[in-house]
Amino acid sequence: MSFSVIIRQADTASLVEVSGRLTSFEAGAFRDAILGLLKHGKTNIVLNLSGLEYLDSSGIGELVRNYLTVVKKGGAMKVVGLASKVEEILKITQLYQVFPEFPDEASALESFPEAPRSGHPEAPHL
Repeated sequence: MSFSVIIRQADTASLVEVSGRLTSFEAGAFRDAILGLLKHGKTNIVLNLSGLEYLDSSGIGELVRNYLTVVKKGGAMKVVGLASKVEEILKITQLYQVFPEFPDEASALESFPEAPRSGHPEAPHL
């Protein structure tokens, strides 16, 4: 299976579905997708890794690098759909402590604070 990144928008976050193999060959495409979201002010990201079949050391490094980039921009990155192989890698590397994992996209989305609609500043509370 080839690598793919599919991005969908929800009210409070961007849903990023990663499928295939995340290795040094695909790292650039993954990075570009995340940087593109950040460039457009999308800092709350849910990574759906249910389609991720393989992750090597380059892929792990890219996950961490992108996570840190998102956090430095004031955002948050949460993970859903860890396949057993990927979950095992994250546990061995202790990265499961870094990435907040949720059982599904809905619960990950609910964990983000409510954001005012873009383009409409929040009215002051009187």
